[in-house]
Amino acid sequence: MIKKFIRKILGVKETRSANELEILGPEQHGIDPKMLSSNAVRVTSTLQEAGFEAFVVGGAVRDLLLGVKPKDFDIATNATPEEVKRLFRRAFIIGRRFQIVHVMFGQDLLEVTTFRGTATANAPKDEHGRVLRDNTFGTQAEDAERRDFTINAMYYNPATQQVLDYHGGMRDMRARTLRIIGQPEARFREDPVRMLRVVRFAAKLKFDIEPSTAAPIAVMAPLIDNVPAARVFDEMLKLLMSGHALACLQQLRKEGLHHGLLPLLDVVLEQPLGFKFVTLALDSTDRRIAAGKTVSPGFLFASLLWHQVLEKWNAYQAAGEFPIPSLHLAADEVLDSQTEKLALQRKIGSDMRDIWAMQPRFERRNGKNPYKLLEHVRFRAGYDFLLLRCASGELDPELGDWWTAFYEGDEITRAELVSSASGTGAKRKRPARRGQRHKDAPEGTEQDEHAEHDDHAAPGEHADAEAAEAAADDAYFDAAAEATAAPRKRRRGPRRRKPAGDGGAAPAGDTGE
Repeated sequence: MIKKFIRKILGVKETRSANELEILGPEQHGIDPKMLSSNAVRVTSTLQEAGFEAFVVGGAVRDLLLGVKPKDFDIATNATPEEVKRLFRRAFIIGRRFQIVHVMFGQDLLEVTTFRGTATANAPKDEHGRVLRDNTFGTQAEDAERRDFTINAMYYNPATQQVLDYHGGMRDMRARTLRIIGQPEARFREDPVRMLRVVRFAAKLKFDIEPSTAAPIAVMAPLIDNVPAARVFDEMLKLLMSGHALACLQQLRKEGLHHGLLPLLDVVLEQPLGFKFVTLALDSTDRRIAAGKTVSPGFLFASLLWHQVLEKWNAYQAAGEFPIPSLHLAADEVLDSQTEKLALQRKIGSDMRDIWAMQPRFERRNGKNPYKLLEHVRFRAGYDFLLLRCASGELDPELGDWWTAFYEGDEITRAELVSSASGTGAKRKRPARRGQRHKDAPEGTEQDEHAEHDDHAAPGEHADAEAAEAAADDAYFDAAAEATAAPRKRRRGPRRRKPAGDGGAAPAGDTGE
């Protein structure tokens, strides 16, 4: 009482102790038990019947409090990974940096983690303070302190329907505030990816970032350059697939995290046409996720990088390269430069190449070309990409309208569309080839003999020449696609081992998606 009176007289705000536990009953938190996964209840009850503590934790509790059915359910327990594994038929211990257990029920995967300890002072760190390895078990209170944000540090017991709150997470939920646990600078230095997470959660949940949590972000943003590329890629993918990609992008700019952080955003966000294209792509992605439809990561990253590819493609053609080879050269150059900082998976890179490589083929609407392109395994992705180009003002909308009619039309409609496109198409001369001279041309001059023959060609010869050129382009496209999809050959000799303790893993305690 005396302490409280002194605080009141001096105007000192009363602060909650880090380990002061608040237990909330059903009437206080309002969680609907029907929204819980039956498998999550099964895991917690099995652990509790074996004499262990077990709780649904992290983002699942946060979503339940918001009245949203969680996509994933994480479980926290005081049982060790080996003890958890013995209780379930399909359980697998994963992770070297901090072991966790994956428990499988059919296709449903639940992640079970042992309470983490707070002994991070002696944990190995890099020169910037990022924790590299930490494998310490602890109590539930210590586990709560290790988590990133207060709203992700609550524990729900399905058996008692109680929520355990150590850091005022419920208070911040009601105030719609995102607050980091502990000292912000130290927590961001331990794991710079937390700066991306705070942006993603703020945009997704429409929460305000607490001022002291937001203050260091702009200054500490360069620390993300020290994070392994694979982790940056994973976080970027979560951001783009959150269903609130546009809001996340805007929040990144607001917090000063877009420059130097994600190299693929540095250029497009400063170009009006590029920004419009990316905005349309992300808005389309958000709408698909809201409708429960699948989203292709390859399509997303192809959209983000397209204007860098387009710029280099135009430069190669201006230098005299043919359209299709120059497009592949541009794609190779952009992907190589991005892979250094953003670990794009091989499958995603292959999808991106296919989407890009289809774009010039959409402009060939004569003969069998449209029918062949319609059979491409990724036609729909390439077609959607074409519509984005038309909507952003890069291409004439007429091209997109034609392909929409062709895609949706019957055989008669398609034949009429091809006939009309062939009849109105301008005759195209083959570009000059270097080193070729007409047999009658004077010494020291170069002349494309095909250009002269075009002036006197008989009817149908133009079509034959265009068909031959199209076939050559198709052959180049197919060869490039086959080379992209071909598995890499194994290198002879000993494989390079990864250093012990994967420095790319998230620090223990940051679960709470």
